Amino acid sequence: MKVILQQEVRKLGKKGDVIEVSEGYARNYLLPQKLAIMATANNINTANLQKAAEARKKERAHDEAKLLAAQMAKIAITIPVKMGEGGRLFGSVTAKDIADVLAKEHKLEIDKRKIELKDAIKSLGTFTVPIKLHPEVNTQIEVTITAE
Repeated sequence: MKVILQQEVRKLGKKGDVIEVSEGYARNYLLPQKLAIMATANNINTANLQKAAEARKKERAHDEAKLLAAQMAKIAITIPVKMGEGGRLFGSVTAKDIADVLAKEHKLEIDKRKIELKDAIKSLGTFTVPIKLHPEVNTQIEVTITAE
């Protein structure tokens, strides 16, 4: 029996795949659990349209990430921090701090989880910070840490 998966099923396939399974498996498990629907001509056409729409959406997101990466490559930000004795920082500069400065100064809403700092910045200087905007699009910005 042919069915169209409605969500990913381990060892069977991904959402939207048309697969051949035994009739008992389909009737007793996949269909009642709403993991799949019958593969009629109408349902197959609907699944193909949904796949095409999803592909366009992914392509648009990739293009937007490329444009944003081009804009961000030109950005250099400065973060003033308080200094303690011996030239040490009070606290550290984290991805959240960088995201806040990008939002405030450049009006770019970047999720702090996309800013890939290996460790928090704990000294003065200029650092290159990688940002992952999309699974296939990465960029870097210059972050300068100065004393207040």
